[in-house]
Amino acid sequence: MQHSITLDNDIEQVPTLADFVDQVCEEVGIDLAVAIQMNLAMEEAVVNVMSYAYPEGTEGHVTIEATDADHVLTFTVTDSGKPFDPTAKAEVDTTLSAEERPIGGLGIHLVRQLMDSVNYERSDGKNILTLRKKID
Repeated sequence: MQHSITLDNDIEQVPTLADFVDQVCEEVGIDLAVAIQMNLAMEEAVVNVMSYAYPEGTEGHVTIEATDADHVLTFTVTDSGKPFDPTAKAEVDTTLSAEERPIGGLGIHLVRQLMDSVNYERSDGKNILTLRKKID
């Protein structure tokens, strides 16, 4: 299985992303609870790109590819925005109160918790974020 979708860097495109993730999860037979987690992780990752990869007022795109091989569902999120490695962020200290915690970082923390692996690379002027989830 291999599918892809390209979205504008506009958060109004999130419902289209959700439909895409739902379709992929249904095709590979993922149960509803895991599909909800996948949708949440993908929304966090893609909205981050839509919000920060391109200067405000600049049109840009984010491409999401989904593949299924050897019982692993892989989503690859690619954009041509400014370099940003979300995996370089330190783990969030969830033992601190909300007032004590620095702002930001919860989205990638959530993605790390929901997915089995999260990898970043910069290649040919593109940010490439790869999220993997083992499926049974």
